[in-house]
Amino acid sequence: MDLLRNPVRTYAWGSRTAIPELLGEATPAAEPQAELWMGAHPVAPSTVLRDGRARSLLACIESDPAAELGDSVAAEYGPRLPFLLKVLAAESPLSLQAHPDAGQAVEGFAAENSRGVPLDAPNRNYRDASHKPELLCALTPFEALCGFRPVADTLRLVDLLGVPELAPFARPLRRVGGAAGLRETFAALTAVPADPRAALLAAVIEACGHCATAECEFAAQCRWTVELGRAHPGDAGVLCSLLLNLVQLAPGEAIFLGAGNLHAYLRGVGVEVMANSDNVLRGGLTAKHVDVPELLRVVDFRPGPAPVIRPVRAANGVETYPTPAPEFRLSRLALRPGDVVGIDSAGPQILLCVAGSVECRSGESRLVLRRGASAFVPAGEPAPDLRGQGVVFRVTTGDTQYPDAGAEITGGADSSHASTRA
Repeated sequence: MDLLRNPVRTYAWGSRTAIPELLGEATPAAEPQAELWMGAHPVAPSTVLRDGRARSLLACIESDPAAELGDSVAAEYGPRLPFLLKVLAAESPLSLQAHPDAGQAVEGFAAENSRGVPLDAPNRNYRDASHKPELLCALTPFEALCGFRPVADTLRLVDLLGVPELAPFARPLRRVGGAAGLRETFAALTAVPADPRAALLAAVIEACGHCATAECEFAAQCRWTVELGRAHPGDAGVLCSLLLNLVQLAPGEAIFLGAGNLHAYLRGVGVEVMANSDNVLRGGLTAKHVDVPELLRVVDFRPGPAPVIRPVRAANGVETYPTPAPEFRLSRLALRPGDVVGIDSAGPQILLCVAGSVECRSGESRLVLRRGASAFVPAGEPAPDLRGQGVVFRVTTGDTQYPDAGAEITGGADSSHASTRA
């Protein structure tokens, strides 16, 4: 087991307090701290102490993938950790964005390479050839825009706003409906020239301001539209946000974002796990590169409610967030005094303590994780036990089978929530 030293990414939308408080550091930080990265991404890998010296986790995995990842994971993904774990702290909204599927990522990466676009170029869309499904689990109340709202609901919002300039853009929703209508409306909103777009935005934001103070079902949505309009004047993404579900997560709830899901995180702190990729197509609400034609190629316009995920709780108290992504599987363990949870070591995993203090024991090795600390457990490590009092998130590969639901529970301070193997 290795205690991780993790890089903090500083972006303008981050918080000056959330991540420093988690790490036990002074607040407020000198600049916004947006993401704490745990893993082996080439851009910002974690470091470990091996043989008395600090080494990149990426370098450790590349030098001996079978030992670090296990034979099956190394055979499937090569010499790379298939997941990336983050703590995300959003003080203000992130960009409107979507991620490609596996085929689109391969095609886009090859196309940009053939055009000679440097990997670190600001106008680069595809920085690798991988897809990027992701799961965010809220640590605090968390708000996000996620996926396209059912068309009938969006038409009710348009009618409620009563903005004449918005009516032509809603016609495809009334005439065609479904994914095709949403695609046509979205494309039209992003194509409005600057001057008429400014007038349209002014009318929409004024109407949303009235709705935001009224008792109506879209009041929260309208409050965010007003806030986005103030933060991003003249941005077509503000108009497009009217088409999306507003998701309000309670701590412990999560959202899964598959390929093509158009989304924007708005505010809150969460644990985020994703396939180990950095491919993002942006459509607005940002000063970064926006490529609407490429975004239109990857977005999934199918409407429906937001995919909120609540954990599946096993008899041993381990809560797992089910997703179809084979690259990762996220679980949450809340340990009480006397609990002992044994962890299967069939694949690589990262443990993150977000509350309390938890001891990890593996053979003769012991490692204490206090709030904000994390550890990498290689596949070849003897199966460790967790004990103490605290909350730990655990991520491993989704295609590794763990008998969480059928674990035997014995001993401990409370036999209904005590010693088991997860």
